[in-house]
Order: sequence, then structure tokens, then C-alpha cells
Amino acid sequence: MNISDTALERPAKIGASEWTLRQQLAACYHVFDFLGWTESIFNHISLRVPGPEHHYLMNPFGLNYDEVTATNLVNVDLAGANVEPGPYRGNPAGFAIHGAIHESRPDAQCVIHTHTTPGMAIACKDAGLSHDNFYGALLHGRVAYHDFEGITVRPDERPRFIESLADKPIMILRNHGLLALGPDLPSAFLLYWTLQRACEIQAATAAMSGPDRLLSEAVRAQSGLDARRFDADGRLAQVTFDATVRRMQSARKMASR
Repeated sequence: MNISDTALERPAKIGASEWTLRQQLAACYHVFDFLGWTESIFNHISLRVPGPEHHYLMNPFGLNYDEVTATNLVNVDLAGANVEPGPYRGNPAGFAIHGAIHESRPDAQCVIHTHTTPGMAIACKDAGLSHDNFYGALLHGRVAYHDFEGITVRPDERPRFIESLADKPIMILRNHGLLALGPDLPSAFLLYWTLQRACEIQAATAAMSGPDRLLSEAVRAQSGLDARRFDADGRLAQVTFDATVRRMQSARKMASR
């Protein structure tokens, strides 16, 4: 796969498997920047490092997403402390969320949290995410909710956060933003992409006059089931992520001419 940072030389202290993950995560940050899913230097995408320690990679706090590279990604433990000394640290607001999930959900290798405008708008609606548009219907039965308790920096919120998430791969953080997780980065990316599109369409629909066209609960439930069956082996997630990276790189090349 042609991803960002392939020209960088792997530092000797970083193993080959971790280096591959670092390249993939850096590319993902660049994709989020390309698609406009950024909030200045804030928000986070984390990816667990292989091993029993539950260490994970996240963006260096203070850098824009397009400044993230495979080498400057920060490797932190569950408390958010740097595994190795370096010039950067992670965002403290991300530790409570990402550390809690990486510790308690073995299936959550990648965790994405954003504050996009459509996502925050839906998070501020009492009804939450609608399952009455194409993308929202695909997520039927997969969405959890967590009430806003302030900036997520307090360790005591962790157990309540995990209780709210339960076994779901998506969570709407009330009055806050979006969260998606997956067993690998491409899977989390595709799930987040679907969630973002659902929020965009719901927000656009809310701005239009006239009654909404609602789906039956049976159709919503079947749509969610069909969506999970459609990509049973996970190949769709990988090819979707790869294609998005290629589109970003092509656009960058065109812009640099």
C-alpha cells in the first residue's frame, strides 16, 4: 500500500510491526486533515502497539494533523505517560477516553474521537443519531451514548465511560462529539466514515422544510444486519482506506504542481 512516510527510514528502536502501524496511523491523520475532520490541534486517533502492555500511539499534542509523521507519533501507556522520552506528549484530554478503551476492550485496537461540526450538532440533539437515512440505518444497533461530564480529563469518569460504551463500536458523546473503534485502523476508519456521513445527512435534512421520511424499525434492523454481513472478512475497510489515502496523495501532488 502506498501510504505516507514510506520514504522515512525506520529507527532501530522501533520494531517492524510497530513501524507499519506508525506509517498507517500517520497516513490516517493526513487523511483526516484532507477531509476536514480536524479541530485545530485537538481530538485524537489512537492505535494500539502489539504487546501485553496496552501501550498505544497517538498524535503529538501541539502539532496539526498534517504535521504528524510515523516518527513523531507518541507511544504512551494507559495513564498517558510517554513510554520513551521525547520532545512531545499526547493530549491529556485523550488519555481518559483512549486509555480506558484500550484497557477494557480487547477488540478496540484503533479508537477515533472527533469534534466535527455535524458530529457535535447531532451530539447536541436529544434524539441523537437518526437511523432514517442510508448511513444511519447501517449503524442500527451499534451506537451507545454517554452523558457530558465536562472535559474528559478526570480518571474517575473512566468506569462510567466504559459502562456507557458497553460492547458497542460507536458512541455519541452527548454535547461533545463522536467516537468509533475497531479491531484495526481501516475498520475503525470505515465505521467512522459511515458515522460522519450519517451525521452530515441528518444535519442537512434537519435544515430542509417538510416532514421527514421515516423508515420502519424492521427496515432499520435489517439494514444494520446487512451492513455487518456485507463486509464479513474486513476487506472493504482496507480497500476503502487505501483508496482514500491514494485520493489524498493525488490531490497533494496536483496542488504542488
